[in-house]
Amino acid sequence: ATGAQAEAALQLAGIRATTGAEVAAQVRELGARSENLEEGLDELATLLDAAAAAIPGRIRADLSIARGLDYYTGTVYEGTIQGHEGYGSVCAGGRYDSLVSDGKRTFPGVGLSLGISRLLSFVLGHDLASATRPVPTAVLVAVTNENHRTDSESVARALRARGIATEVSPTAAKFGRQIRYADRRSIPFVWFPESGEVKDIRSGEQVAADPTDWCPPEEDLHPRVVLPEPGPDA
Repeated sequence: ATGAQAEAALQLAGIRATTGAEVAAQVRELGARSENLEEGLDELATLLDAAAAAIPGRIRADLSIARGLDYYTGTVYEGTIQGHEGYGSVCAGGRYDSLVSDGKRTFPGVGLSLGISRLLSFVLGHDLASATRPVPTAVLVAVTNENHRTDSESVARALRARGIATEVSPTAAKFGRQIRYADRRSIPFVWFPESGEVKDIRSGEQVAADPTDWCPPEEDLHPRVVLPEPGPDA
């Protein structure tokens, strides 16, 4: 490419617009002309104007975005978190002219993927939500010694069969160490198969229990999402 062509490409990538007329005018000011360009501009202008009517101020053309040049055949798009655009896109997609075919006809489609891990990373990284515990486990089944591990596994199977997330202690360490292991993972209950008892390690309460009918309180069965308290200006 010549220097002039490179400069024109950079100018094209710098275009931002919120209306069809605006984006078309800025592109045409660069002096490029082609049938494909006009067709693409018409499609993009129509999309921008329809979006502006439906959700004003939320959609804009950004001609620096280039995705799947050997895949997409129409408009491509990326979504960002309002006020945190520097974080980057959290969803993206585009149009496919020939997404599927029945052998005689082809059908277009428009697709979008949402980056769940990207969104969660943002939410957790900005303290917008937290979980009541970092693991789904509600019960840790203690192991008295390795010769009795099968007893612990049997209790765990009975609890899991009833939908209670359960782990078996990875070692037959002293019970104090196994309880500390559960505490580090915020697992609320420790089950002792030998005595047939379960302990709430937060309150210290320990009661006799049967794995075929015991249930933890509803609020402890699964981790819960906790939202921060609204500020005085909320």
